[in-house]
Amino acid sequence: MNWKKYLNAGMTMALAASLAACSTAPKETSSDTDSKSGDKKTVELNMGVFGSTGYEKLAEEYSKENPNVKIKINTADFNDHHNNLFTSISAGSGSPDIAMIEVGFIEKYRDAQDKFVNLYDMGAKDVKDKYLDWKWSVGESADKEFLFGLPTDIGPTVMYYRTDLFEKAGLPTEPAQVAEKIKTWEDFEKAAVLVKEKTGQPMTDNIELIYNALRDQSDELYFDRDDNLIVESNKEIKSAYDYTTKLIGQNVLGNLGLWTPEWGAAMGEGKYATLLGPAWMQGVIKGNAPKAAGKWSMVEMPEGAGNWGGSYLAVTKESKHPKEAYAFIEWLTSPENQLKSFQDQGLFPSATEVYEQDAFKNYKDDYFGGLNTAQTLSEAAKKVKDVYYGKNFMVVQGEIMKALQNVQAKKADPEKEWKSAMERIKKQLDRQ
Repeated sequence: MNWKKYLNAGMTMALAASLAACSTAPKETSSDTDSKSGDKKTVELNMGVFGSTGYEKLAEEYSKENPNVKIKINTADFNDHHNNLFTSISAGSGSPDIAMIEVGFIEKYRDAQDKFVNLYDMGAKDVKDKYLDWKWSVGESADKEFLFGLPTDIGPTVMYYRTDLFEKAGLPTEPAQVAEKIKTWEDFEKAAVLVKEKTGQPMTDNIELIYNALRDQSDELYFDRDDNLIVESNKEIKSAYDYTTKLIGQNVLGNLGLWTPEWGAAMGEGKYATLLGPAWMQGVIKGNAPKAAGKWSMVEMPEGAGNWGGSYLAVTKESKHPKEAYAFIEWLTSPENQLKSFQDQGLFPSATEVYEQDAFKNYKDDYFGGLNTAQTLSEAAKKVKDVYYGKNFMVVQGEIMKALQNVQAKKADPEKEWKSAMERIKKQLDRQ
């Protein structure tokens, strides 16, 4: 997948507000059989996805097992896909039967709940136990009575690190020893200071991923489930901010913008020691640093993990065949098929049964020194917390990042920047 597009998940927020104003009456569901012959009718399902999912192969397999079901998969650019879905459900026409929705966009659709089929009405509770609790929860409404979509892949976060820089700094390089040496964020800070002193390089690529790493280990984020703003009173979030500004003050954090050519080049040249990123960042590292095989490795992050990325499969209210659409996505997201998607496209599974499969347990990645990266990532996935983001998550995140950037680039006072960010957040939310 073109994972770079995940960073743009907040760009279409303005469209979300228009969704609640539009309503679409559900269309009649077609009969399973032809009334004259009694034979099963051919059902055609349209499915909208983004990126490289490999779902075409699985759709063909499903149609062989279910000859009366034909599935047409339409693949689009990340933003185009989500923008088109917003437009079609707002207009009440043109939506696919099945829509792939990236996790960051789930929040944008909460005001348009009536545009989707409640998968709990289709029997989804019967498969709930197959998936990670936190992944399933994100796909629910705030009151947990409505399920927007079935879980597909996830992006558990880990600490990627340069073995050559760690060795130069006098730190261990083997994953088990690194995990033991850097158990806590205090340990991470000490290692960061050592790396800077011994190698001259920063511990990380930028401030954003450090802050996000600690943010995602909080029990709550910026809003409660009633969408009340709680960021100012959330001590864990303030602690994440304070930790980041402390490391900024020690000059151990880089200032490379994500996805810039400089960021990618530095990945290959060993210009920073760690990258706190998700499962799919493996492909990004390999793509930017093909000659650095064996120099990058991976361990779990200190004190927990977060999640960045992953999707859900939803059924729109426009579908004339919701039963058939649900049956297909339940099959597609099953543990068996999530394992196939992992092996074919590297989509990291949210179905926990996959973690116990031999193909998963015995997985090795030569680029990362023969490490079983799947095992490391699955352990991280189990530690992700079930938190509520809220539809205005990006408003708060953007202002906090602006404050951190001012502290790093302008040497601004951290406390003043925090207070200014809180004021800007409240003003923006008041205008909505």
